[in-house]
Amino acid sequence: MNAAIIFGLLLVLMLTGMPISISLGLTVLTFLFTMTNVPIEAVALKLFTGIEKFEIMAIPFFILAGNFLTHGGVARRMINFATAMVGHWHGGLGLAGVMGCALFAAVSGSSPATVVAIGSIVLPAMVAQGFPKQFGAGVITTSGALGILIPPSIVMVMYSVATSGSPHAASVGQLFMAGVIPGLMLAAVLGGVTWYRARKFGYPRLPKASVGQRLKALREAIWGLLLIVIVIGGIYSGIFTPTEAAAMSAVYAFIIAVFVYKDMPLRGVPKVLLSSASMSAMLLYIITNAVLFSFVLTSENIPQAIADWIVGQGLGVIAFLLVTNILLLMAGNFMEPSSIVLIMAPILFPVAIKLGIDPVHFGIMMVVNMEVGMCHPPVGLNLYVASGITKMGITELTVAVWPWLLAMLGFLVLITYVPIISTWLPRALGMM
Repeated sequence: MNAAIIFGLLLVLMLTGMPISISLGLTVLTFLFTMTNVPIEAVALKLFTGIEKFEIMAIPFFILAGNFLTHGGVARRMINFATAMVGHWHGGLGLAGVMGCALFAAVSGSSPATVVAIGSIVLPAMVAQGFPKQFGAGVITTSGALGILIPPSIVMVMYSVATSGSPHAASVGQLFMAGVIPGLMLAAVLGGVTWYRARKFGYPRLPKASVGQRLKALREAIWGLLLIVIVIGGIYSGIFTPTEAAAMSAVYAFIIAVFVYKDMPLRGVPKVLLSSASMSAMLLYIITNAVLFSFVLTSENIPQAIADWIVGQGLGVIAFLLVTNILLLMAGNFMEPSSIVLIMAPILFPVAIKLGIDPVHFGIMMVVNMEVGMCHPPVGLNLYVASGITKMGITELTVAVWPWLLAMLGFLVLITYVPIISTWLPRALGMM
């Protein structure tokens, strides 16, 4: 009964158009003051202790690193490198866009940042070369979603934080390593769709780059590419934790943007710091309210009751994973990824553990769901970002992304039912 009231109230508040963070906070406060005996002091304490986690510090640092890289010319050099490598294939610039998104995803941790950084450079170039605008928009909108699957990923940090109360919770390092193979596979799938459609419709190809041109492009992009080695290599080798890796990447991104590439003057730094701070504050506010929401659910024993009920229904692993996917895809229709993970993970995680589902595999499956949600209306963040770059309407963009979106749904099924794709690398590295 309490569960129905809490979720009903949350849904009503969200349907009024209220921001999700405020809807969560109001739901919690209304429930606490009217229907429960939890002391308010405990709530105040939870507000502070809930975001007192070391892992959460990674979020502002990755946002800052992504902003320095977006404004600091790193994206342009990565695209030049990708174009030199695959530009001569069918749909060359489109494939370079997919590869550029995959490379930029490996340094930014955010999907919208990847769409902005790569899209604002690749899309005008594709249109100038004779590609239809819809084709370019479809490629960049969906490939930008790689930003949250290829590590580092802000959404993976969110999942780790949301499930950290459980003894079975997956660490940020495990999730980062688990995202590598699925991320590369999805990049290959999106590239495959791009190549097939370009070949089918006879879209332009670039002349093949010489070895000298490729080496020159690599030399120019090397400072950005080194960041991938620093973050992933540093975490795997145990030199630093994911949070320390985030701080390192922010400092490194600042140095290469301002002093190495010199694409950003020092006077541009305060603006980047300010925009990073406002985005971080928004995410931390959502996390704080989600922590409170999770606290109320736990104090009312709701996740445990839901877990017992689902297990009691005789739902096996296959059926539960199917229901989870449907739930998450439906949630993706009206919520953005951070909020979905913070609300849904504490509820679904205990059931997954009871059914013997690996927590790392479950986390990667949730992240792939979030990727799909970012590319379809009405709340697909990538659609809105791409709409701003392409000046296309959301409806037109939705039609443009369909071929890639269908491929992503097929990939989601594969990730859901073949857990070894997610768990093999962290196991091989001795992290699980």
